[in-house]
Amino acid sequence: MILIHKATFINEGASYTGSLLLEGERIARIFTEEVPENLMNACKEVIDARGLYLIPGVIDDQVHFRDPGLTHKGDLYTESRAAVAGGVTSFMEMPNTNPQTVTMDALDRKMESAAAKSAANFSFYLGATNDNIAELKKVNPQKVCGVKVFMGASTGNMLVDNDSTLRRIFAEVDILIATHCEKEEIIRANMESYRKKLGEELPIAIHPLIRSAEACYRSSAQAIELADKYGTRLHVLHLSTAREMALFSAAPLEEKKITAEVCVHHLWFSDQDYERLGARIKWNPAIKSEADREALRQALTTGKLDVVATDHAPHLLSEKEGGAMKAASGGPLVQHSLQVMLQLAENGILTREQVVEKMCHAPARLYRIRERGFIREGYFADLVLVDPAKPYTVTSQNILYKCGWSPFEGETFGATVVKTFVNGQLLWDGKNVTDSIFGSPLAFDR
Repeated sequence: MILIHKATFINEGASYTGSLLLEGERIARIFTEEVPENLMNACKEVIDARGLYLIPGVIDDQVHFRDPGLTHKGDLYTESRAAVAGGVTSFMEMPNTNPQTVTMDALDRKMESAAAKSAANFSFYLGATNDNIAELKKVNPQKVCGVKVFMGASTGNMLVDNDSTLRRIFAEVDILIATHCEKEEIIRANMESYRKKLGEELPIAIHPLIRSAEACYRSSAQAIELADKYGTRLHVLHLSTAREMALFSAAPLEEKKITAEVCVHHLWFSDQDYERLGARIKWNPAIKSEADREALRQALTTGKLDVVATDHAPHLLSEKEGGAMKAASGGPLVQHSLQVMLQLAENGILTREQVVEKMCHAPARLYRIRERGFIREGYFADLVLVDPAKPYTVTSQNILYKCGWSPFEGETFGATVVKTFVNGQLLWDGKNVTDSIFGSPLAFDR
């Protein structure tokens, strides 16, 4: 047994001092008053957590860990350890790997690979194409987080741009559908227009004008129209514009069939940062204006945006060279997402209770993850201790990503993740991640 003693719990909308007993994989007991002395004496370890935040492990519902086939950028072993070092204890990984995860056989192979490599708990999306609806209908909703539909540019044949196929997916697939929403024909028209004006070598600042707010809005509106028509359980990923916020409800999460995600980079950066960071902050959808960023922050606090994730998508720095047309889109984020959000709380953008709600509780409720995402007796002991008084500067020496860089290099955050437990095991001690494999497949109560 391990006792975490006198931490500041941040859990289920409240902050309070308490202690927590770990036994095996589970949270055995929670104490809001003094812990009996005989029980303390029986513990093999007592962690003095006075002054530390204790929160549930973060659940990231959108990552690209590049495994299989793109493992020069990252893999399940390296990126899951970076995640754990940042307080992320569970992740849901995307299907645009090589080979693509568009069959049940490919998904099963990913599950087997993660069981042998991952420090964090895991699930994987099955990817939609224009011709694999039979595979999508085989998904077991108790074992798979959802189906991913790219309604915007993707690799290979994963752009689902056939209207009849989209209708069938929304009508016939009986599991959560997560969408990347950007209207491809608008992007192509914008690209051609800027090439005619400026030539083939477009600067990085043009990226949010090519992948415009209109392209995002039109695609998100289409997805919501289809979901409304067919009663689909829809989750729209990485929203990036003020205009899209009008499409979503601020109703309680449990009442929604259409939900929304925002990513940390869209909450932290704006188009003013392209001059400083260039293609290091090139994502799809693009980081847009300060007004868009402020609207996203507001929507997060009012409940229109339900979860915060990363869209962690590492590339080598050599792949990020060039302007709007050449540099790869995506970047590594999962190691620092919790610190970013706690810094936004420190800056008064939202509360620390809202950070835990959007990164821990809401993903668990939205996906109906079994016995994770909360500090509750009997739940799996996925837990994070954070020192809010210990500043942390991101440097090349403390980055754990395989790609070796971060868009946050040089940033100093006010809080440090000092311990992370996954299934009751201490995997991150503030300096090192254990080589042991303790991640488990996520289970869903559906």
